[in-house]
Amino acid sequence: MSSIRTVIEKLKLNVRSIEDVPESFSSEVYKLTLASGENVYVKIPFNKDKLYREFQILETLKGVIPVPKVLDIWYGDESTVGALLLSAIQGVPCTGDIDEKLAYQIGMYHAMLHEVKTPGYGYHVSDGYKLLDQNNWRLYIKSNFDNWKEPCKEILDSELFERCIVYFDEILSALPDPDGPGIVHMDFRPGNILVNGNEVAGIIDFESARGGSSEIDFTKVNRDIWEVNPRTKIPFIEGYQSIRPMLAVEQVLPFYDIYDAFNAVVWCKKRGIEKNQTFLQENIQILRKSVGY
Repeated sequence: MSSIRTVIEKLKLNVRSIEDVPESFSSEVYKLTLASGENVYVKIPFNKDKLYREFQILETLKGVIPVPKVLDIWYGDESTVGALLLSAIQGVPCTGDIDEKLAYQIGMYHAMLHEVKTPGYGYHVSDGYKLLDQNNWRLYIKSNFDNWKEPCKEILDSELFERCIVYFDEILSALPDPDGPGIVHMDFRPGNILVNGNEVAGIIDFESARGGSSEIDFTKVNRDIWEVNPRTKIPFIEGYQSIRPMLAVEQVLPFYDIYDAFNAVVWCKKRGIEKNQTFLQENIQILRKSVGY
């Protein structure tokens, strides 16, 4: 709580009340009610990279799709990475039932996001836009996976680990060419889609967004929307294709299932295995299912 007090002081906010937002897994997020009665949000990212990334992406998407407005930014000091002051969107996370009309709209906004071009495959940093090595998306994905092998080896049983490595190499070589570069959200799931009634009110949480291939952005759509309610899949795809063609999603989903789950295992190791045990076991099950073990 001391960090939010520091931010309030630095941004010179006159605050009536502070409310913690518990479902933010990486950054600290607080809902503030100002003395004027207005609600705003303060986001204190996990590191400075996420601060710059979210700020730049939100500025880029202003007027393109419904996202929070950046009302102010504090670039931090030695003890705090900084913070974003964001407008409140009138809506709630889309964690309830999603019907066909809403699925169509979510697909449409997802496509509108992917249509926003970036200078290359890469991401925003404090001094500009950093391109990936050789501006090569596939090289980046493989490099990430290679970096995750050592920490995953310490956590996964040896048979599962070996099967994952073999399977990854097999399906990597069979992937279609990536599209892009355009903005990919990297965490496009119901908790980050705000709805008001049966309409999409806004998309939030762009701290991991970057310039990439749209293929990486369907893993959580598949897991948290299509598999939960299969009747959403066709209208989502129709909504998406009303804006842009969709790549061969069935070809890329098995690949990114294992990629995403491997990443999640490493995330749990970094952030604490004990307190993230449920999330860890969910992703180990995904790996087991992926490789038939």
